[in-house]
Amino acid sequence: MDTETVVRTRRALHAVAELVLAGPQYRACGTIRLRACAGGFATTGEPRLRVVGAELIGPGQALSLERTTCTALGAALGITTGAPAGLYRDGSGSGDDHPIEADPSAARRLAHCFALGDAALRGLFVGADPVIWPEHFDIGVTVGDVNYGVSPGDAFQPEPYAYVGPHAPRQGGFWNAPFGAARTIPEPGGVADVMAFLDRGRRLATDG
Repeated sequence: MDTETVVRTRRALHAVAELVLAGPQYRACGTIRLRACAGGFATTGEPRLRVVGAELIGPGQALSLERTTCTALGAALGITTGAPAGLYRDGSGSGDDHPIEADPSAARRLAHCFALGDAALRGLFVGADPVIWPEHFDIGVTVGDVNYGVSPGDAFQPEPYAYVGPHAPRQGGFWNAPFGAARTIPEPGGVADVMAFLDRGRRLATDG
């Protein structure tokens, strides 16, 4: 699958996560936390919405994420779209009326990466509750002074990757990114490989 399609789809899903799921949920429930679900990601409160592949699933509805906008999706669901106000500076960079174009195959690949991240984090950290944060659109946990997670891609790396981000810089060959360490996830990718990378980062971060 070409990188351009993955990036376009990731930007579309990021916009939906922020403007259609997290924003309305924050105004209703006071939280922006999203979660991984089978085939994609979902809200943790009201409105009860989930993205599965290239579809937005609401009560009694399945809306295509191809050739649409967040405004149109909100109108179909009867909700007011828009990002959470005043919580963060970063975000999708998308407006409610910007075109949304999610490729189904690319959407399934990105959903698989969220599933890998969720399973690896839960396997490595007992009792963890991984969160998909709408500002960066990655799934992660913070343990001690270190962030661990999986990103579907961003300005740093267009392809999906696992990361370990100590709050204080570490030295050594493992630490290959400005924020710590990153490793791209090959398609299809496996939980054991992601968990092994995160565990190595945990041990190196703990050792200083």
